Amino acid sequence: MEDRVTGSLVGAAVGDALGGPVEGYSPEQIADRHGGHVHGIVGPWHGDAWRTARPVAPYHKGDGHVTDDTLMTHALVRVYTAVRDHLDAYAIADHLVPDLITTPRWIPELEAEALPLHRIFLAEKWLVARLHHGHVDPREAGTGNIVNCGAAMYMAPVGLVNAGHPEAAYAEALDVAGAHQSSYGREAAGVFAAAVAAACTPGATPASVVETCLRLAKDGTRAAVEAVAEAADGHRTFETALRPLRAAVAPFDTVGPDYRAPSLGARRPSRLHAVEELPVALGMVLVGDGDYRATVLGSVNYGRDCDSIATMSGAIAGALGGEAAVPPDWAKRVAEASRLDLHAPARALTAVAEEVFAADLARRRAHERAFAALTDGPA
Repeated sequence: MEDRVTGSLVGAAVGDALGGPVEGYSPEQIADRHGGHVHGIVGPWHGDAWRTARPVAPYHKGDGHVTDDTLMTHALVRVYTAVRDHLDAYAIADHLVPDLITTPRWIPELEAEALPLHRIFLAEKWLVARLHHGHVDPREAGTGNIVNCGAAMYMAPVGLVNAGHPEAAYAEALDVAGAHQSSYGREAAGVFAAAVAAACTPGATPASVVETCLRLAKDGTRAAVEAVAEAADGHRTFETALRPLRAAVAPFDTVGPDYRAPSLGARRPSRLHAVEELPVALGMVLVGDGDYRATVLGSVNYGRDCDSIATMSGAIAGALGGEAAVPPDWAKRVAEASRLDLHAPARALTAVAEEVFAADLARRRAHERAFAALTDGPA
């Protein structure tokens, strides 16, 4: 259990760090900038000018620094360690939001201690505005927010606490994400958590993970995953799959071809659309046949929101293969560069998952006894 949790959380963080410096660019731009495909940890896109090149995002992306995807994932692990049971939208209001606004932590991209609030994106700041300042019902707080992968990107812990039970992971993530997102953004959170839970099942394969996602996913998310899975079939290297996967997900993606200049219809609620990141992450897991390195490098070189894509695909591939699946040199460099203990959250979450399973078992037994009494069946 701890091996799967470690593989997933460390795998997510490493994928995040690899994708960060090339986020927002196309595969062609990435290849031009780096003289070919990215095959490991690279420096900032704008070199030493990273602080000023994009004033809207003065972050040191690159050199092994994790981004807000990992900061939010680790924050959710801390919520689990506080609650020590299943979470809901109220846990986000009662625990996650205070974590974001009260305790300074080391922020690798800022190279300083700061409140996580000062690094997270606008779609995550929404949590603070709606729940802390607006006192909105946590179960409805996600309504009106940007519909993107903001809630999905940190849902791996939900899948791990429900390891081997993707249906429960899906339901719990939908509840948790209701405080943050609506529509297909919330749906992506549920499906991603289910994918991680399915990947933890002994004997799981990339195909079985995707089959589980297709069984649970609804509306445009299901259609997008199905289209990308079909496009991934027959590709065994990410180099040949980059364009086909983008073409497959494009009809469901509201952002449009120019990632940095979204269309007017972008990120609005819809039953027909899907976030781009989750279907592509699943597609890369299929193309890489679950191999961590191949899966994450495909996600990174895809470009666009590739830190989140690589976070998700890294979490799934890491859950499939365990800690040994994640290249140790990458994990070591990311931990050192980000000044984070990537293993401590995994140890903490493993303990919580075991406690939650024991509690679930006790609750199930109590239910069985009550139902038997109601039906005059055997106790």
